[in-house]
Amino acid sequence: MNIIDRRRDPGGKSLANRQRFIRRARALVRRAVREASAKRSIKDVEKGGDIVVPADGVREPVLRRGSQGGKREYVLPGNKKYIQGDGIPRPDDEGGGSGASADGEGEDDFRFALSDEEFLDLFLEDLELPDLAKRQVMGVEEVQPVRAGYRSSGPPSSLSISRTMRNSLSRRTALRRPSPEEVAALEVEIARLDDEGGHEDKIIALREELERKQRRMKLVPFIDPLDVRYRRYDQIPKPVARAVMFCLMDVSGSMDEHMKDLAKRFYSLLYLFLKRRYKRVDVVFIRHTHEAREVDEETFFHSRESGGTVVSTALEEMARVIQDRYPASQWNIYAAQASDGDNLPMDNPNTINLLKTAILPLCQYYAYLEVGHAREDGGGDATSLWKAYEMVAGTEENMAMRKVSHRRDIYPVFRELFAKDGAKAEAEA
Repeated sequence: MNIIDRRRDPGGKSLANRQRFIRRARALVRRAVREASAKRSIKDVEKGGDIVVPADGVREPVLRRGSQGGKREYVLPGNKKYIQGDGIPRPDDEGGGSGASADGEGEDDFRFALSDEEFLDLFLEDLELPDLAKRQVMGVEEVQPVRAGYRSSGPPSSLSISRTMRNSLSRRTALRRPSPEEVAALEVEIARLDDEGGHEDKIIALREELERKQRRMKLVPFIDPLDVRYRRYDQIPKPVARAVMFCLMDVSGSMDEHMKDLAKRFYSLLYLFLKRRYKRVDVVFIRHTHEAREVDEETFFHSRESGGTVVSTALEEMARVIQDRYPASQWNIYAAQASDGDNLPMDNPNTINLLKTAILPLCQYYAYLEVGHAREDGGGDATSLWKAYEMVAGTEENMAMRKVSHRRDIYPVFRELFAKDGAKAEAEA
């Protein structure tokens, strides 16, 4: 979204103040977008609409005379309805204001109508995949022009003046074309001898020399078509960053509908984010109970399964897919796992070993989201999987862990996991 201030600069207000005002207005709109998105369902998160911004947030600061102090004398008309000390309510109109208050003050809100593109741009503005450009491969969808010498023909826009003039100079030097300075010097010498008189033979010789030089200048042009050169470009494949995102979700019997709903909302938002922000991103969906398998998007979100929980099967399936289709030397690999934290105790050592030796060394970023139910006392014991992952996350910088127990927590947690470095530092400060 672009905010353009077309008002003329009034006296006493600098361009810096105007730019500061525009930045503040954009920040308020971005905050309103986030608040509005938190109240929407995942399927409606990318839709535009009206965004309301309080009027006091976009009001420019001005200097006014103080209401206290000094002497003022003015006359007010009398009335039969009010006496001194009465409060006069502000009339409420249909402009969408906040209504009249007890002291007679009110406020009109600003409404911005955002398109789908503008709304989603603001919502995803400060999100990114960490270290996306770590690994690159040659892409086939994009090419870039690269200088590849010169050619004798081409469009006027690719004309190389420096190369053309260099060729012209080389040719004129090789053919001994007289320079304008030489011709001008002969003309000056002939004029001087004419003024002195008595040098007829020398003047005749100089005139013959001048004619030869002028004739040679015509035979050897300053720029010949053979001198003209155009820049030549070759179209070569452009290196593009590729990324693959693995979505791992526990769908065992311990995952009730509430937990599955939280996980599905998180992955829906993640899938939307990836498809929106990056063109060259593959998404792999892996569901697991005591067994794991790669599925399509429809099955991932809507199929119903039950069974025990063996997390290591999902990591093994992910490692297999990486080996078959996504070599780490050519792909940026990311993973996000959602689970209720329930896992067979005897499987935790195998899970930790797979994570440390087969998954994290290949991943730029691994996010673990633990879903559950909120407790009134706000407490709760850590699950076995959370304790196991804590040992790994404490030593690995490319792994992050978060807990979610309510729908309203999905958006803040998602932003924490995939915030840009600057946004993370601002949030921590």
